[in-house]
Amino acid sequence: MPNILELFDQKSILDYVNNRQYPALLGEQLFPERKVQGLEFDMLKGGSKVPIIASVHAFDTEAEIGSREASKQAMELAFIKRKMQLREKDLIALRNPRTPAEQAFLEKQVYHDLDVLIAGVRARVEAMRMEALAEGTITLDENNLEATISYHVPKDHQEELVGETLWSEPTSDPIEDLTRWSETLDGVPTRILTSTPVRSALLKHPKVLKLFKTVGVLPTIDNLNSVLSQLGLPKIAVYDQKYRKQQADGAYQIKRYFPSNRLVMMGDELLGETLYGDTPEESRLLASGSNDYKVGQVFATLYESNLDPVGTWIKAAATAFPSFPAADEVFQAKVL
Repeated sequence: MPNILELFDQKSILDYVNNRQYPALLGEQLFPERKVQGLEFDMLKGGSKVPIIASVHAFDTEAEIGSREASKQAMELAFIKRKMQLREKDLIALRNPRTPAEQAFLEKQVYHDLDVLIAGVRARVEAMRMEALAEGTITLDENNLEATISYHVPKDHQEELVGETLWSEPTSDPIEDLTRWSETLDGVPTRILTSTPVRSALLKHPKVLKLFKTVGVLPTIDNLNSVLSQLGLPKIAVYDQKYRKQQADGAYQIKRYFPSNRLVMMGDELLGETLYGDTPEESRLLASGSNDYKVGQVFATLYESNLDPVGTWIKAAATAFPSFPAADEVFQAKVL
């Protein structure tokens, strides 16, 4: 009977990961994924898309000299990893299965654990993408690592409503807010991403209900987007998907990828990319010179450590970070 490292050799694990179809996340569409070399990258921001007008000159005179607005920000990929230990009883059963069916079941359990770990890595990347999109920053505060990375969204492209201006208050004016924010952007915004609580607040707001009554339609989601389009405002989409964060005591806290009280207004342009680099484990593997390994965005492995107790671990890891060169072209607001 093969030992555990032969049963789940590195190539088999990587082949499984590369061929596995994981549930799509919205951030993968907004920030398409790409593998890069190294751990650092320069994020280029092209400046405003509003043209800089040229001036009229007399013939035989020197042309006016223009200046570039593009800026460059150096950023570093975040190292994300999580592991899970195989129990000693399962290791014994894997080495000495009573039937082929039992072996297949145990192997399936190992790959299930691997799926859980990979989903956790992908969830951390998605949380970074949505935090950048909703707030313009990414905060890292875990495992003794504390840092806040800013994408430098212009201050006049951000607003936090308070008191009577919150959309939960009848005294507020959501349509006026949306119109003002739309006019603030240089380009024409075409879409809004928010949460179901924000959209529900809009559908129940007295001024929005009055607008529905004026045009003679029911307050439905489709009619809301239709009315917004007639007013020259972007249509609204919601993102309510959640993840769990394990606390120090082992309990789980449920969190949202996109905040329940915020919205972001944007155009059709590409917002940025999700950049993946090599992990230390991947670099060591590739340094062996073998061509048998194909590593995707997330690296997965099974390894042994310690003799007492016997430690056999499965681990998923990635180095990743979202670029956001279109940070100047969005409007971020806290509305509830």
